Amino acid sequence: MSIIVTSSTKNIITPNAIALGNFDGLHRGHQRVIKSIFETNNKKITPTLVTFTPHPQEYFTGQKKQLLTPITEKAQLLEKMGIKQLILLPFDRELATLSSIDFVKNILVKQIQAKYISIGDDFRFGYQRQGDALELKKLAKEDNIKVVITQEQQIKINDQFIRISSSDIRRALSEGNLSTVEAMLGRKYTLEGKVIKGNQLGRTINFPTANLDIDAQKILPKKGVYAVKVLHHNETLLGVMNIGDRPTVEGKNTTVEVHILNWQGNLYHNILKVELLKFLRPEKKFNSLDELKTQIAIDCQTTLNQKF
Repeated sequence: MSIIVTSSTKNIITPNAIALGNFDGLHRGHQRVIKSIFETNNKKITPTLVTFTPHPQEYFTGQKKQLLTPITEKAQLLEKMGIKQLILLPFDRELATLSSIDFVKNILVKQIQAKYISIGDDFRFGYQRQGDALELKKLAKEDNIKVVITQEQQIKINDQFIRISSSDIRRALSEGNLSTVEAMLGRKYTLEGKVIKGNQLGRTINFPTANLDIDAQKILPKKGVYAVKVLHHNETLLGVMNIGDRPTVEGKNTTVEVHILNWQGNLYHNILKVELLKFLRPEKKFNSLDELKTQIAIDCQTTLNQKF
């Protein structure tokens, strides 16, 4: 990747036009906020995204937060959007207790040298989230910094207008509702991981699978079976993916396993990217391996019959 990713403001490229916020998911609402910084048409200002790590909710609750887009994935997506720099401000006690004025003057103006700031209308900052979008605009104006506030975006689903939000994307994923997820993200939800050795049960029933080691922070969708597209080198292949605990064989841990249709080869240690196309069925405990084998064959045929 050519995008600069840093948690320090000491050696960053300045000055900057920044999109500021949490941006988990980089959904269509986030994309509108990011798009704004390219409208400056000033090639001397670096298009930069400024966010926080860990996620503020993780800091305040003390609990690890599952993410739609962990940092590595976020950086890849941002690079495709034209962002040159990703600044990850460490969200610690010092930052959490910083006043809204000090955050603007010391962080945004002095350290990042922001000349243009794009935010969503729900952006909050400073101690106890006391600062809002309008206050940021007011404070930044004192240093001749333009602030653009993007209003929330809605999309129409089933004749209803729904606000795009990361929390609603998480909810749709938990329900296996991929059409809503894709509508809000503006792209298909993907999982990516290195192929690691599993228990190799699939080989014994003629449905070998690639067992993926997924980033621990990545949100997994509803457990069950999915029709997927597998991106492997320059190939795009159809597959069937199971996310779950493998109750038929008394599995103890949640795994992500992909069977690629009509394909043979050794995938160990390869990185696979998997696009989720359709939720086929919930996870189920079968009475025998023969029943499981029959159902997998049905899942594969169902996937082949779809028009993706």
